[in-house]
Amino acid sequence: MYTHLLVPTDGSKLSDKAIAQAIALAKMMKATITFLHATPEYPTPIYAEGVGASPKFRKQYADQARTEAKKVLDRAAAKAANANVASNSTHAVTSTPWRAILDAAKKSKCDAIVMASHGRRGLSALLLGSETTKVLTHGKLPVLVMR
Repeated sequence: MYTHLLVPTDGSKLSDKAIAQAIALAKMMKATITFLHATPEYPTPIYAEGVGASPKFRKQYADQARTEAKKVLDRAAAKAANANVASNSTHAVTSTPWRAILDAAKKSKCDAIVMASHGRRGLSALLLGSETTKVLTHGKLPVLVMR
């Protein structure tokens, strides 16, 4: 049915649940998984009285983001390997994670997305938005949402 699943992960326990479900699904269907970790872009510095963020801090942020992404993606890939499921990984630095998810799915030629949703409701959902909702709204692929 599906041959290539995209699984975005932020390293949380809920994302781990989505990873486990995606691995089980991929194993059943002999599908490949692409794991994605999206890191927020370096925050735009606010300049006050001539003081701004140093490029040194930007480089430190980028280094830390790469290190964290590698840790999260390596952990997911190890779980897939332990289940004999083929996988690969990608990292995106973005201000719009939902767009990075859809772009990665398209670039990797995925035919479904398996992702977690933190299930925000009410005011927090309105203020923070939901990456899952945006993926569902703007994407065309089937999406399995874990909560």
